[in-house]
Amino acid sequence: MDINYHCQECNYRLKDKRAVRQWLRAVAQEEGGYEIGEINYIFCPSDIHRQMNIDFVGHDYFTDIITFDYSDLTEGYISGDIYIDYQTVADNAKIYGTTAQREMRRVVVHGVLHLCGQGDKTPETEAVMHSKEDKYLAMFDDNFAPKK
Repeated sequence: MDINYHCQECNYRLKDKRAVRQWLRAVAQEEGGYEIGEINYIFCPSDIHRQMNIDFVGHDYFTDIITFDYSDLTEGYISGDIYIDYQTVADNAKIYGTTAQREMRRVVVHGVLHLCGQGDKTPETEAVMHSKEDKYLAMFDDNFAPKK
């Protein structure tokens, strides 16, 4: 299967798609020896994403990512639909003092880490998630980022 990128009522385009695909495959392998089944990244604007958060998660606020997990870790593969609010990601980049592209990569890998079984609902699991995001962002920079 594969990793696919879609837009819902927007024209957002993820940079370096091929490199990101290779990177995410490597992340899944390192996280648990997982193969990629099918992962769909769906980029959408804040209003649509917030309504999804209300409808499917029961939270009435903006968030950057909602992950629908269809993985079967016992069978060794991860699959899911990952909805990303590209506008909130850009806003968060400003808040955290990073680029929108780097923050988007953090959110993209965050979704794969969820599919691999990593949670983030407690302070402890959130700290582990953040540490893994940092580790895999460094992996991207060192091994997958297009050379300039």
